Amino acid sequence: MIVDCAVYRHGHRSEGPSDLSDALAGARAAGGFVWIGLHEPSEEEFELVTQEFGLHPLAVEDALKAHQRPKLEVYDDSLFLVLKPVVYEPESDAVSAGEVMVFVGESFVVTVRHGEGSPLAAVRQRLEREPEMLDKGPTSVLYAIADATVDHYLEVATELQNDLDELETEVFRPDTGGSRNTASRIYTFKRQILEFRRATGPLALPLTRLAGSGPLGNSVPFVHDESRPFFRDVGDHLTRVNESVEALDRLVSDILSAHLAQMSVRQNDDMRKISAWAAMAAVPTMIAGIYGMNFDHMPELHWLWSYPAVIVLMAVLEVLLYRLFKRRGWL
Repeated sequence: MIVDCAVYRHGHRSEGPSDLSDALAGARAAGGFVWIGLHEPSEEEFELVTQEFGLHPLAVEDALKAHQRPKLEVYDDSLFLVLKPVVYEPESDAVSAGEVMVFVGESFVVTVRHGEGSPLAAVRQRLEREPEMLDKGPTSVLYAIADATVDHYLEVATELQNDLDELETEVFRPDTGGSRNTASRIYTFKRQILEFRRATGPLALPLTRLAGSGPLGNSVPFVHDESRPFFRDVGDHLTRVNESVEALDRLVSDILSAHLAQMSVRQNDDMRKISAWAAMAAVPTMIAGIYGMNFDHMPELHWLWSYPAVIVLMAVLEVLLYRLFKRRGWL
């Protein structure tokens, strides 16, 4: 469905007519551009936009089906940029990614949103408060959407770092060293980082091209030379995000290894304690077994002090074994 449609002339908004052809013609005549926002459109809804703006069928297919990696495609009449905004859900400490597809032409911008993780409403409001930026044309919208998406990545990275600090504290807690569910939490956290990386990692190349820093950067149309430093700034922020993601992934792997090592050490300690108690139980069992054979010719059977002597012997041996195991740290 179309959630917003407006014509921007000299940086100021005017509501677009219901007919997209009239809106595009009016924008071109006034030196402005049309910005149409759609949310999970159907094929029928998007067909009219495709015809009016001459969007490439391959890009249209990607925009409708979603589930794309971040990428930048260059066609004859438009650019097609795919972004994956990320949402952090504090209630479940989970990361979920949406998708934003941006078509940029000479006099139009078409944005297609999938999912809830999207900064488009806030971006439009912010740009409308800065007409001098909107006056730079569709490139300003492309930059603002990329900038808002990457800036939100930084916020999500900070939230994940806080969660990782809490997880690290739990794992290295002196009294427990982590609960039974700690390993499951670590694996879940690692999957959240993987989801985050899928959104941030592939975006580096498109931003490099938009900034004109790569071998194909100068061939990207519809991007003014004056805007390339702004895209470089967004690329720098994305580099910080990717470095944070790499650091988080390494740390969570180290925490998992440390947790598994703690579990192994704890199991070894438990086995040593079990072995020590078993050894202590084996001594009186052996003595009692010997004297339980009931042979007639066992001299100790008829001694007056045989029973108390055997009990004292068992007690002495148990004390000696307990002190030995205690000194070695087995108990």
